[in-house]
Amino acid sequence: MEKQHSVPIALVRSLLVAAEQGGLNLTVLLEEAGLTYLEAILLDPESESRISLEDFGVLLRSLWLELGDEASGFLSHPLKIGTFGMMCHAIISSGNLRRALLRSARFIALMTDDLSIELIESGTEAKLLIHYDNPHGLDESFLVTSIFVIWIRMSCWLIDQPMLLERIQFRFPKPGYADEFSMMFPCRHNFSQNENSVVFSRHLLALPVQQDSETLTPFLSHAPESLLTQFRQDESMTGQVKRLLLHRDGMQLSLENLSFEEVADELHMTTHTVRRRLKDEGSSFQEIKDSLRRDRAQHLLDKPELSIQEITEQLGFSETAAFTRAFKKWTGLTPGAYRERQA
Repeated sequence: MEKQHSVPIALVRSLLVAAEQGGLNLTVLLEEAGLTYLEAILLDPESESRISLEDFGVLLRSLWLELGDEASGFLSHPLKIGTFGMMCHAIISSGNLRRALLRSARFIALMTDDLSIELIESGTEAKLLIHYDNPHGLDESFLVTSIFVIWIRMSCWLIDQPMLLERIQFRFPKPGYADEFSMMFPCRHNFSQNENSVVFSRHLLALPVQQDSETLTPFLSHAPESLLTQFRQDESMTGQVKRLLLHRDGMQLSLENLSFEEVADELHMTTHTVRRRLKDEGSSFQEIKDSLRRDRAQHLLDKPELSIQEITEQLGFSETAAFTRAFKKWTGLTPGAYRERQA
């Protein structure tokens, strides 16, 4: 089964963990959903099977209807069916993405004390944080990951363009299905961190909401499970270019000398096509390269054994002063101040 059209069984197990602890009869649920074949796979700890996105969507909807809970049993009290829909009605008239995200955070705060969303702006970056109290002490990987998927996909729909993610980090340890994260989130991932957060370019917050109450109706016809079944590869041009550059960066190959023509060749497209599609998505090749450079700078600053001068050289800056100016523009902090704050 192709990876981009399926999800690993380990992810399905993490979805069901809260409901099963709450007494869910898995056999009955799967029978009613027409997914009886899944039971043997789920009960086999050695299985590395995958299930189709279609079946995953059916399972999600069946589980939520059975529990009466769009949070799958992970909170102290259920998020009643329709909660997400009402939140979307509350944010559709927000005007821009910033107000939409802030309004969604206020809405969630009214629904539960276990979960909250926070938006922080600093320099050229915006950070969306997910605070989860984990009242049942369970594996939180599915819930936190699914919230990020839903909020990112919802944001892309609102502004009608992909979001160029800088980096994402999670409190939970690296899960067995961590390889899926490069498809879900084309950016650097870090696990076992002190917060759940995703960082993206601050200028996206000012983009106008392109949707209205008329387009909201078809969007909600199968939401939010339709957003969660996008646990698959981001096929936007921005995502494809970002993954290509991330792979090169992971191999410790210089990004500075990588030409736009080489990237287009790797994607088997003309430079005109790649440039046009990036522009249509509100992005550019240089912006993507800059986002990787910024992310790599923060990654290197987290290594105390590296001096600021060494980091400056690794990033290709001519002098420390130039790196300091660029980093302060990106984050609002000097490299030294950033390092002190992280410590």
